[in-house]
Amino acid sequence: MDAAGDARLKGMASRRIAIEAVSPAVDRGRFAAKAIVNEPVGIEADVFCDGHEVIAVAVEHRPRDAKKWLEQPMRLLVNDRWRTRVTFTEAGHHVFRILAWRDLFATWRADTLKKQAAGQDIALELEEGRRLIESAVRSPRAAAPADRQGLGATLEELAEARHPDLLARALLSEQTAVAMAHSAARINLTISDCSFPLFVDRPKAAFSAWYELMPRSQSGRVDRHGTFDDVIERLPYVRELGFDVLYFPPIHPIGRTHRKGRNNALVAAPNDPGSPYAIGSEEGGHDAIHPELGSFEDFARLLKAAREHGLEIALDFAIQCSPDHPWIKQHPEWFDWRPDGTIKYAENPPKKYEDIVNLHFYRDAFPGVWYGLRDILLFWHARGVRIFRVDNPHTKPLPFWEWVIEEVRAVDPGVIFLSEAFTRPKMMKRLAKIGFTQSYSYFTWRNSKQELTDYLTELTREDCRHYMRPNFFDNTPDINPYYLQSSGRAGFQARLVLAATLAGNYGIYSGYELCEAQAIPGKEEYLHSEKYEIRAWDWDRPGHIKDDIAFVNRLRRDHPALKCFTNLRFYNAWNDAILYYGRFTDDLSDFLLFAVNLDPHNDQSAHFEVPLWEFGLPDDASIEAEDLVLEQPFRWSGKVQHMLLDPKQRPYMAWRLFAPEVRQ
Repeated sequence: MDAAGDARLKGMASRRIAIEAVSPAVDRGRFAAKAIVNEPVGIEADVFCDGHEVIAVAVEHRPRDAKKWLEQPMRLLVNDRWRTRVTFTEAGHHVFRILAWRDLFATWRADTLKKQAAGQDIALELEEGRRLIESAVRSPRAAAPADRQGLGATLEELAEARHPDLLARALLSEQTAVAMAHSAARINLTISDCSFPLFVDRPKAAFSAWYELMPRSQSGRVDRHGTFDDVIERLPYVRELGFDVLYFPPIHPIGRTHRKGRNNALVAAPNDPGSPYAIGSEEGGHDAIHPELGSFEDFARLLKAAREHGLEIALDFAIQCSPDHPWIKQHPEWFDWRPDGTIKYAENPPKKYEDIVNLHFYRDAFPGVWYGLRDILLFWHARGVRIFRVDNPHTKPLPFWEWVIEEVRAVDPGVIFLSEAFTRPKMMKRLAKIGFTQSYSYFTWRNSKQELTDYLTELTREDCRHYMRPNFFDNTPDINPYYLQSSGRAGFQARLVLAATLAGNYGIYSGYELCEAQAIPGKEEYLHSEKYEIRAWDWDRPGHIKDDIAFVNRLRRDHPALKCFTNLRFYNAWNDAILYYGRFTDDLSDFLLFAVNLDPHNDQSAHFEVPLWEFGLPDDASIEAEDLVLEQPFRWSGKVQHMLLDPKQRPYMAWRLFAPEVRQ
């Protein structure tokens, strides 16, 4: 065989250890899994080797642009599955890989201990152990002074050991094993075929509570356009409800050509404000502010005031233009034109949206439109915006999103992108893979116990848990769910609790707290929608659920169990109208239970199981608990209990269980 063949064979023979099924790995490393700063990430792999020798496994990780790897040992779980938890301390791109090697000293030690326990002569084995240590001293891995000193001390101890028992004690000690693990050569060192990407976000990427409002409806009067100063006046209200993200639909100038009237009428009255999604007029486009809202100085004051109230402002990034947008004259090649020379309006055949036109991403528009849209995001980021809700991203090219998100992250890895894509499952997941931080979801239309259980199991147990962070919005300006249209107050309470306690990220659109549900008959749309007119509200009108909102947001703030999306478990409640589930920390120090009546019109009761087994308790044990709504302690005795949920009173329960040692 030639030299090249010999080298290939030598390399192949050296990779004696199999490394498979690495997790988290999104499409075998094509995309980055997601993590959060200072929150441990579980990293796992199947690792095994021929024979019965001991192997050692570790994970190495580093920031993507760094050169030095950091190493952390992995431990064997079961059936050749290895695991460890790694904490990343800075936001941005990271990579990790798996290492494995045959540990000759650990194999020798394990075998020798067995022979010693069986009363066999181990004189030759002790000599083998001595030679392994001597070899390790000469290993390049023993270059660290502490390791060399430790092994040297071991050799001195061996030289002074006159009796076989003393020699065995020194060779087989735990101290020697640790020193050898640090210093011995790694035989048949095998590295995973690739390094796996991981993007580490700031905490708000995985845990946030969003409140959406229309700035123009904040004056308190239908005859006066709201301003940023009016929004500033509303900030204490939003914060007292417990939200930490305040999101605005587009705040840009609104076109007049084919402006929509009230209730989406094709013809607007003279004073109709138009849809904020018809972006652009003679006053400017995506880099301008609607004049009636205020100036850039006013916007800066709003951002500052929001920060002082513990709120972060999220802006809508909607890639569409009114026929009056400055780009149409400046960059006609960015748009589609019909054979008669007229611009092509946005369509969803047979529907036409003549107040907006879409941008084109290829042909003569490429790459100019890509850079232009990127610059809009960077423009608002430079003014203090670090969260963008992106309108209909599934209707724009996937390569564009992968590129533009990375461009913005290069400036600030803490920017959050929320994907508003109510579309096919694979497209929703692909958008999450290519970089969107959070994703709208199907939660809005999952109403039955089976639907919710199946969907949440998919989101928290399947591979998408590594890259897709759902944001459970109960309603939006575009979606007035059929369930809420007919549920009354109890339905709003139930859906609130579900969204806030099942997901790390959730949101409501203003009016939800008032149980506003007036709909266009036969449609999931609001009658007198704020998208087409200015509204004024009595925020204290009878029947509101502000107390419920403040309660669930307080639970989210105070309980670590609600901060991890995947620590969800459904438990038995023998009634299909009651969803019963738990959220808990890994050490069970914070263990919460929730029960929600999915039937907003009728009392529902059920026998249910208190999960005593999670604490290692028998079925007849007692456990201390607290009613979190009433803030009253109590005690459950026995696994099977009974509940009654009256939607006229409160359609949900929330309890905390205490591990026996927690209350001591």
